[in-house]
Amino acid sequence: MNAKIIIGLTLVGTAIIFIIQNIAVMKLSFLFWTLSTSSALIMTLMLAIGLFLGLLLHGSFNKTRGSARDSQ
Repeated sequence: MNAKIIIGLTLVGTAIIFIIQNIAVMKLSFLFWTLSTSSALIMTLMLAIGLFLGLLLHGSFNKTRGSARDSQ
């Protein structure tokens, strides 16, 4: 198996275990909004946003790097 896949699955598994162990309700405040929700839900949302941004930025960097190679 590819090393990147193994490392990625290990990190995702560790994140899932961490999220499951932290299910307490917490108060989240941002500017004038206040929300009481499970910390597991907040962490899952942050993980999903991070993965999405990582994939998005990875694609844009590959596109930029590919066009630089084409012009040489």
